[in-house]
Amino acid sequence: MKSELIKLTYQVQLQAGEKLNLPASLVESLGAGDWSITIEKINTMPETIRNHDAFLNSYAPEDEGLYDDYPGG
Repeated sequence: MKSELIKLTYQVQLQAGEKLNLPASLVESLGAGDWSITIEKINTMPETIRNHDAFLNSYAPEDEGLYDDYPGG
């Protein structure tokens, strides 16, 4: 059986003033061939949860109780 590493991902966290230093094991694992190195910032902000308050606040007074018998969450 022949196997080949296709994708290897390292996640690093840099502090202010700290410089990127690739792990020696990664540098040593690279040999002859074509390589693609990608660096992207990880989004640490949580994704926005959709808010339906506008819909709930749009009921007219005459609609009050309209869906009381409707099973919902």
